[in-house]
Amino acid sequence: MRAEIAAIEPHCSLLVAMGCAVLVYAETSGSIAGDRHHPLSGRPRLGASDWHDFGVRLTELADHLSACGIALVYHHHMGTVIESEAEIDRLMAVTGDKVGLLLDTGHAAYAGVDPASLIRRHGDRIKHVHCKDVRREVLARVRAHDASFLDAVLDGVFTVPGDGCVDFSGALAELAAADYNGWLVVEAEQDPEKAPPLAYARIGLAQLRAAAARAGLMREER
Repeated sequence: MRAEIAAIEPHCSLLVAMGCAVLVYAETSGSIAGDRHHPLSGRPRLGASDWHDFGVRLTELADHLSACGIALVYHHHMGTVIESEAEIDRLMAVTGDKVGLLLDTGHAAYAGVDPASLIRRHGDRIKHVHCKDVRREVLARVRAHDASFLDAVLDGVFTVPGDGCVDFSGALAELAAADYNGWLVVEAEQDPEKAPPLAYARIGLAQLRAAAARAGLMREER
């Protein structure tokens, strides 16, 4: 753990200097998220005996960051050890409350998880939200072919809010019920040759802003 804390210190110091509230963290040992030669079914998994130690060490890191004024938010991610609904639930069970959760609507939907159901169970732990959408027809295709994560991304599995099948109105309503007051980040990993970033960013922002306003999550602008 001392080595992990030392490795993370420069980034933590930068976040503190910038006035940031959260540090996004994910366990990527053995991750296949960046390997086009490995299908997602070949991702790493924690063994039954690994969960306790993983939770203890992650909690220790979160406690250290909290003392520095930064909250750790864990990013569940396709191709890693924390991907499925059961794994997210178990992660929350084996860690202390200083370990926050980053809800990624796109990665949740890809893994077959309803974002709203995660919020209902873990709303008090969610401290940061990545809002991306999923194209239903592409998701069905890449699942059927057990595609690699990068191939799925290049095929267009992700898109910006309002351009896919994720129920953002339902998810944001649950966030409002949980008194969420953090960031809603418009996000979509896409091939820029197929999806011009600026045009899609504008689409995503407009759709997310409207959904957030309906849910009562919009702060008054000055």
